[in-house]
Amino acid sequence: MIRRPFWLRLLSFALTLLLLWLPLGLSIYFFWGEGGAASFVNMGLLYLIFILLLRVWGRRVHQQRSPLGFYGLKGGWLFGRDALGGWFGGVILVALLFLIEGLLGWVTWQGLPDRFGLLLLNGALTGVAVGFAEELLFRGWLLQELELEYQPWFALLLNGLIFAALHYLHPLEVILATWPQFFGLALLGWILGLSKWAFGGRLGFPMGLHGGLVWAYFGVNAGNLVSYTGVAPEWLTGVNGNPIAGLMGVCLLVLVALGLSYRVATAP
Repeated sequence: MIRRPFWLRLLSFALTLLLLWLPLGLSIYFFWGEGGAASFVNMGLLYLIFILLLRVWGRRVHQQRSPLGFYGLKGGWLFGRDALGGWFGGVILVALLFLIEGLLGWVTWQGLPDRFGLLLLNGALTGVAVGFAEELLFRGWLLQELELEYQPWFALLLNGLIFAALHYLHPLEVILATWPQFFGLALLGWILGLSKWAFGGRLGFPMGLHGGLVWAYFGVNAGNLVSYTGVAPEWLTGVNGNPIAGLMGVCLLVLVALGLSYRVATAP
């Protein structure tokens, strides 16, 4: 089988997805407007088309009988176990970061806000949605396509850089204000890719880990659970309060990356 180059496959997939979604997306925009429920429905529709296209793409382009399994949605109960373990891992990482910073006097803990349970539920739904959607896209389809073209470690490197870069589709002033988090985002992308490799090519653990990180940080941030004391500079705790834009958060991610790299390198 002759396989087209990666960048041509990437462009073909993206254009096909856009052409399939555009008529429906524009119809929702013209008849329902933008923002609120319309935006939610539009994004849900786009991702549903993405999953359907992924099935066709895997069968037609790569001749896979189980295309979603080919991209990492496999494992049955193992998938669920991995996802649950990843979720708790993400929560523990966020809790550990703020616990250390609290012990060092960099943050102080605040009281729980009103309706905190509802906030946590909202965060959990967000975490599940973001974890599933972004991991199927980046560590499922994109990483698999990269691995078909390049050596695994180079594919992982590109995957993390693309993951970070696509989080910067914002106006220039927003990009300039958030650029310190680029390396942290790339590092997170590498960690999530490593966790897929470490768990037999299944997406359960990276989906759970990503979702757990989103949920835990959402609870801390939206619930105003901590307040920075100003004892430590922003470059250490995180620019604009974002932990992955600070040295402390990056160091914690580096330790996780090293642990996963060792597990992948020593796997039988």
